[in-house]
Amino acid sequence: MRFDVFTLFPGLIEPYINESILERARMRGLLEVHVHDIRAYATDRHHVTDEPPYGGGGGMVMKCEPVFNAVESVLGAPPACPVILLTPQGRVFTQQVAMELSQYPHLALLCGRYEGVDERVREHLVTDEISIGDYVLTGGELPALILMDAITRLIPGALGDPDGAIDDSHASGLLEYPHYTRPAEFRGWKVPEVLLSGNHAEIARWRRRQALLRTLQRRPDLLEKAPLSEEDRKFLEQLRKSPDESGA
Repeated sequence: MRFDVFTLFPGLIEPYINESILERARMRGLLEVHVHDIRAYATDRHHVTDEPPYGGGGGMVMKCEPVFNAVESVLGAPPACPVILLTPQGRVFTQQVAMELSQYPHLALLCGRYEGVDERVREHLVTDEISIGDYVLTGGELPALILMDAITRLIPGALGDPDGAIDDSHASGLLEYPHYTRPAEFRGWKVPEVLLSGNHAEIARWRRRQALLRTLQRRPDLLEKAPLSEEDRKFLEQLRKSPDESGA
């Protein structure tokens, strides 16, 4: 998979993609990340990329010419792949959106700054707009990294565990079950016996029930859309009637 990231601050992107899972995916040939400095595509002598807004008001607006020049110079006109603007006004990024976007072999990420981009960029260049939540950041670089991280995890072979992405919170519509590792006892706190039993069917049952319990306690709204079996529904009904007796 290939990402082209367009930003005024390429130095914010490069350290992250050179570490951990993204770096390993790149080394294995599963991922390409190309970072482009929008400022390099400004045609005036001082490489100006932002101007005060027409009509007055505070802040600066990213000019359309450098953005169009950058994207079209790299991707063609029209661009050969989806162009995603990272903006608080976009659709909210979720695990389901990550799965949707992971189906594309190539994505372009446009990082906004200041008061945002000239509206003509939205109208005539961008094909999608994504927000990572209902708050405002200084720029789109952190959201771009979040998208790349979440999507890269879904590329087959990117994770050491082939089932790792499947078990992640939200991948199944539920929060993930608790994890434990050595030692089996620490300060008197013991790992649940079922996880030491070697009985894989019982372990799977325990994990499913723990995921249901945790989701009910922390994010009950997720249960409205999660794919639930009849056994899941009966267990949740039992929890709602007797919350102190999880049976998990």
